Amino acid sequence: MQKNLPSDTGRSALTPQVLGILCVLGAVVIFSIQDMVIKWFSDRYALHEIVFIRAFVAMCVTLAIFVPLEGGFGILRSRRWPLHLLRGFSIVVGNLLMFAGLASMPLSEGVAIFFVAPLLITLLSVPVLGEKIGLHRLMAVIIGFCGVLVMIRPGSASFQIAALLPLGAALAYASLQMMTRKLGLAEKASTMAFYIQVMFLSSSALMWLAVGDGRFAGSDNPSVEFLLRAWIWPSPVDGAIMVAIGCINALGGYLISQGYRVAEAGVVAPFEYVAVPLSIVWSVLIWGDWPDLLAWIGIALIVGGGLYVVYRETVRGRNVAADRAPR
Repeated sequence: MQKNLPSDTGRSALTPQVLGILCVLGAVVIFSIQDMVIKWFSDRYALHEIVFIRAFVAMCVTLAIFVPLEGGFGILRSRRWPLHLLRGFSIVVGNLLMFAGLASMPLSEGVAIFFVAPLLITLLSVPVLGEKIGLHRLMAVIIGFCGVLVMIRPGSASFQIAALLPLGAALAYASLQMMTRKLGLAEKASTMAFYIQVMFLSSSALMWLAVGDGRFAGSDNPSVEFLLRAWIWPSPVDGAIMVAIGCINALGGYLISQGYRVAEAGVVAPFEYVAVPLSIVWSVLIWGDWPDLLAWIGIALIVGGGLYVVYRETVRGRNVAADRAPR
């Protein structure tokens, strides 16, 4: 009788490309859940309170787990710490703009506008890195920005200033990626994550000192109120959720870095766009916000332009999608 021998099919199937895709997908799901929860909290808590708790927990996880995994605390000593802090400042600004925008607009539309970031990275690579843009990529950038205009709808009755905030967040994220390229591969992912959490902690603490008593609160604008609301002690359930968000934020940052480390960017980058349909699902299930026809057209143009830029970069054999920082 023939024995069933153990198969190594499972092991052989987990190639670096598959592992990278799984890491990126895991990170995208984590970041999508985080965006949804922070929007859900935006009518009760101050943004700087949520960010402080999240950053404190993420810092603890990074120092306890990820820094030891990548060589110990010695890797945190960097001669390029000013650039690390500048990167951290960029992501802090990006977070502030993104989550303030989500307080006033549907999650799906805010996330879709944010994903114009790869197109902005392509544009910024010309003056900052001295790269050249071919006709194909230029057309993709134009198409993507047409999608942004369709979604923002300037001059129409449905235009709202909050729609510009995710666009500003995308610009801040693109600036961060330019600095990530400047740092290159010499710095560990956990080192970069550490300095980002330092900036999150310091900036949210400063905001707490400046506006945490709520003396500037009371605005009718949800985005402004989210920024200026008084710091209040969260309920046990909400506090546990904020701690959980900090834990998964640290994990998401590590997974996205690992995804781009073990596999080519051109293979894994398209899977970041899974965040767009996920945000639509959250918008519909939790808030009942279905994108209208113009929003669907804008989403299609932005995602299509971004994916085509990734495709052209893959064809050219270049790695433009640097590791994504936690947001």
